[in-house]
Amino acid sequence: MMKVKLIRSRIGSSPKQRRNLDALGLRKLHQEREVQDSPVSRGMIRKVKHMVEVTDS
Repeated sequence: MMKVKLIRSRIGSSPKQRRNLDALGLRKLHQEREVQDSPVSRGMIRKVKHMVEVTDS
């Protein structure tokens, strides 16, 4: 499992980036979610890496 935290606002991001954030379960600023450590979730995180903070738990 990995913890993903939204650290930058979704305002001004592209629709694809917003869909990735929705899929990760991140809707509000400073919201934190645990996601499975899989290639799919790593790919989604890579697309929004400038907006999120990732920690391994």
